[in-house]
Amino acid sequence: MPPFTRHIFVCINQRPADDPRGCCAARGSERLHAFFKSEVKRLGLKGVIRANKAGCLDHCDMGPSVVVYPEGVWYWVGSEADVTEIMERHIVKGEVVQRLLMPDHPAPQKIEPLKKG
Repeated sequence: MPPFTRHIFVCINQRPADDPRGCCAARGSERLHAFFKSEVKRLGLKGVIRANKAGCLDHCDMGPSVVVYPEGVWYWVGSEADVTEIMERHIVKGEVVQRLLMPDHPAPQKIEPLKKG
């Protein structure tokens, strides 16, 4: 099997409710990870794109944290609509979703569109 074209890492880290750093899992990251996986399937990208669970990505204070490799683009994701936008724009079309970028994490100016098979 050829290697995956892109990996999507979704923080599902859990911390106590009183932790000042916050907790991605408490903000729905496990549900969002599952939705990333369903979007991979919906778009026919199984075996091309991999949506992985990740431990702490050290940005829990921002909300559910997501990083897409190989580009190294960091997103804050709060809803299923955000997931769909990342999948359709970043993953398929090669466009950075500016409104979801985490501050202090510059994104590349250009991303290659997805080339399937």
